[in-house]
Amino acid sequence: MPSPVRFHAPIVLPCDPACSVLRDAVVDVDADGRITHCGPRTDAPANALPVRSLPGILLPGLVNAHAHSPMTVLRGMGGDLPLLRWLQEIIWPAEARLTPADIEAGMVLGSVEMLRGGITTSVEQYFQAEHLVRALTATGQRAVVGPAVVELPGLSWRAQLDEISARIDVDGRFYADGRIEIAYAPHSAYMLPPEALTMVGEAARARDAMVLLHVAESAKEDATQRQRYGSVPRLLAEVGLYGGRVLAAHAVHLSDEDIAVFAEHGVGVAHCPGSNAKLASGIARLADLRAAGVPVGLGTDGPASNDDLDLWEEMRLAAMFARVSAMDSAALVASDVLLLATRGGAEALGREDIGALEVGRWADVVHVEVDDPAFAAGLDVADEHLLANLVWAAGARLVRDVWVAGEQVVADREPTRVERARAQAAAGAVTRRLR
Repeated sequence: MPSPVRFHAPIVLPCDPACSVLRDAVVDVDADGRITHCGPRTDAPANALPVRSLPGILLPGLVNAHAHSPMTVLRGMGGDLPLLRWLQEIIWPAEARLTPADIEAGMVLGSVEMLRGGITTSVEQYFQAEHLVRALTATGQRAVVGPAVVELPGLSWRAQLDEISARIDVDGRFYADGRIEIAYAPHSAYMLPPEALTMVGEAARARDAMVLLHVAESAKEDATQRQRYGSVPRLLAEVGLYGGRVLAAHAVHLSDEDIAVFAEHGVGVAHCPGSNAKLASGIARLADLRAAGVPVGLGTDGPASNDDLDLWEEMRLAAMFARVSAMDSAALVASDVLLLATRGGAEALGREDIGALEVGRWADVVHVEVDDPAFAAGLDVADEHLLANLVWAAGARLVRDVWVAGEQVVADREPTRVERARAQAAAGAVTRRLR
């Protein structure tokens, strides 16, 4: 449970639009786990909150805008195949053998991995939603959970759609004291008929729920969709999927017109540079998406295609690919990608309660230690220098403590709610059985 507290640190990064660097600053948290103040210590209001002084840097929890984290149990399988062969020949057959308990074990381990790397919110698209919710409730992580809607042998998209709608109608969209939000997750336009996409859009808008789907991830998939419909973004507009909160994962192969369609309809994009590169899917037009005003966050994709759940790595890859694409070393700087991993992810999800250390938002806080070669010059350097060291030289290994809604879920690198060794052993047993 959260306890009212004042965090004090030499450096606080609220991840406001200017990516300010606050020195000798505090973050106040109330009994509900919300932030009541963030700013320099000298400007802090007088109160009776207990003070917890932390060395190093405080920043908001990272937002993983696209993941399939239960696939920790499939990590390393078929890693040298292109996307569609990888799915058809390796992943889908393996997934057909997963039990609900297997999926829960994979989600627990994935959540532990993410929390230890400072990811406090993840967007999960997978099967067996009740087991994902159980796993996430156990670890304390925040998430948007999208039960899959897909047409495959033995699976009915209509039944899956009706099940999600019934779940929301009976229990509401939020679980676990508001930490877990239920969404609709139609896999993609190539895995569903247009009628299904229409009905998903209608159901989601009627319940103010989010829609999560893959868009234009691979060239082969994209070519097929363009031949049939012009483009996937245009198809989604024609069938009426837009109009609510929609998050498009990958969005690699987009035309200028496609980007304009996304901007017009307020579609968010989950940019997954690591997975896109590993599967040779291509490089998304990140600079053009941002220039058009499309909200963009960063995603790891699944740990079977990436193969980790490290958003710090995605920050660096996003910046490097953007620079190489533009042949411009300033195309994306450290502050840009830090905001993509925090505030940008929240904006892509249409959420104003996470992604920044601001009054009224949840106290999802990450403590980064600086006793490391990455910060050999200390913290008394220029703001730009400090952010460069954090983004380019530090990483998940320096995350020391993590809070979600004011509750500490990682202490001194270890999860507080579950045992990491037990989580690793449970997931490992599933992997050994599948191989």
